[in-house]
Amino acid sequence: MQGNEMERIISYADALREAMCERMRRDERVFLMGEDVGIYGGTFGVPEGMLEEFGPDRVRDTPISENAFVGAGVGAALTGMRPIIDIMFSDFISVCFDQIVNQAAKMRFMLGKNASVPMVIRLAAGGGTGASAQHSQSLEGLFCHIPGLKVVVPSTPYDAKGLLTSAILDDNPVLVFEQKKLYETTGPVPEGEYAIPLGVADIKRAGKDISIITYGRMVQMSLKAAKRLEKEGIDAEVLDLRTLSPLDTSAVLATAKKTGRVLIAHEAVCFGGFGGELAATIAGSDAFFSLKRPLKRLGAQFCPIPSALEIESAVLPGEEDIFSAAKELCL
Repeated sequence: MQGNEMERIISYADALREAMCERMRRDERVFLMGEDVGIYGGTFGVPEGMLEEFGPDRVRDTPISENAFVGAGVGAALTGMRPIIDIMFSDFISVCFDQIVNQAAKMRFMLGKNASVPMVIRLAAGGGTGASAQHSQSLEGLFCHIPGLKVVVPSTPYDAKGLLTSAILDDNPVLVFEQKKLYETTGPVPEGEYAIPLGVADIKRAGKDISIITYGRMVQMSLKAAKRLEKEGIDAEVLDLRTLSPLDTSAVLATAKKTGRVLIAHEAVCFGGFGGELAATIAGSDAFFSLKRPLKRLGAQFCPIPSALEIESAVLPGEEDIFSAAKELCL
């Protein structure tokens, strides 16, 4: 999108709200439920004002029982509704693992054309806020391992609105991980409804010397690192995956072949993280023979996230880590 359509600047949180409101106005089957989404307006302010517009039947405050209301969402989706479920912190998804992994993800396969589960689960994820070990994890990689689920991690307000719209329209369960520090970020977002297809990555910055493959909050850090690298004579390409499952494998391999140097960066713990899947995808393809240096992964240290911001920043990867790793790969 170009021109006047892109001149309006709004926040990531506002973009998510717009996507939900536009769909709810068009389709009475769409409704929102979760803890504090109604009267309180949401922990991070995303559904603020929606209760006043749509009423308590379509913006539903729930008890503090993720297992119960996610299960209710699965049932609602199976009977023709299109629920959007708000999980206050992504960490709490562990409470309702069975409903998502063994029920929502499996129903369409087990029942064939007789059933679909068109539900969206929105999750506030990641660190950077000093919220400590039980409120700061990045768990997206766990769900990429489950057939039947789609996993989305928007990095910009524009992507947040377009990807959430596609998620709501999808007939499968979609998990949308919204990294908390992004809610306050702003960017150009056109008015009116639009959808970004799931499974399509986006080159946020073109370059020829090294590929930084990333998603979510790390995209912004990677772009800042790329500006610094440019001053060092290094032209970095930043590939934003946007959707982890389905993965845009062709975009991953194309950028690896183009630059011959690959840095994979995510906020989640490095060990067992999604970066390992990306590394294996490249290593198992003909892109491997284009590599000029062994690829490198960046992620959080293998420990619970501390609450003290100074220690938390030492555990999580940041702009400086990306800059240093990319520079080293280009030596």
